[in-house]
Amino acid sequence: MNHQAPNPSVQPDGALRAPRILVLGNEKGGSGKSTTAMHLVVALLRQGRSVGVVDLDARQGTLSRYVENRRAFMTSEGVRLPLPELRQVLRSEAPTRAEAEAEERAGLEAALSDLAGCDMLVIDTPGSDSFLSRLGHTHADVLVSPMNDSFVDLDLLARIDREGRKVLGPSVYSQMVWEQRQARARAGGRPIDWVVLRNRLSHLDARNKRDVARLLEQLAKRIGFRLAPGFGERVIFRQLFPQGLTLLDLRQSGADLTMSHLAARQEVRALLGAIGLEVPEELAG
Repeated sequence: MNHQAPNPSVQPDGALRAPRILVLGNEKGGSGKSTTAMHLVVALLRQGRSVGVVDLDARQGTLSRYVENRRAFMTSEGVRLPLPELRQVLRSEAPTRAEAEAEERAGLEAALSDLAGCDMLVIDTPGSDSFLSRLGHTHADVLVSPMNDSFVDLDLLARIDREGRKVLGPSVYSQMVWEQRQARARAGGRPIDWVVLRNRLSHLDARNKRDVARLLEQLAKRIGFRLAPGFGERVIFRQLFPQGLTLLDLRQSGADLTMSHLAARQEVRALLGAIGLEVPEELAG
């Protein structure tokens, strides 16, 4: 079903309003960043919003391939699915740092200009510290950082004592986000709403799981992010990628919903609510 909604990018006086920007950021691979991004994109599309996607991780291009797989599935199966507008920004190969940064800044600005008429933009950043990643973070209205539920991924956000019981201070990625928050404030932008997702949660109530939760709660208060539930470790997410599908597409694709699918859909519903997005009709029941 196609849900029509008032276009929030047009103000009452007819002027264009800047799209709200969600940025997916994390400097470690394998955290479910692209899977999270695509589910957010499709959820927004199924609310009747126009959505632009900017892939700053275009060399690896996982999110771009997700969108391309979706387009190929539509062609091969003869079905219509909502699609975002996609733009890619490659890392510059210019010989000097100044030239490379200028080229990357121009590339991102061109992509944002192309998609300025969209209601929402979703930016996927590289899984490493780079000028392009930092630049993407400064545009975030909402920064979504998926992380695996482990001390290894927690180390990206904070330095922890040897016993794994106490936060000693922010780590490299947290410091980078703080710097981009400062840069955004200097430019007169609104504060970044930072949301950290605990992905690949174990179904077991293990001690490590409890310790990570306790430390994240301490860190959230200390450096200013909100905690939200992410996705469990489910095979369905890996199975959907080659078709470009999400859990919001299963009924339309003709798939039978299992108990695992329904549990995963509940996770998507909880994620959208935590970020402050409306829940599409497909997930409301």
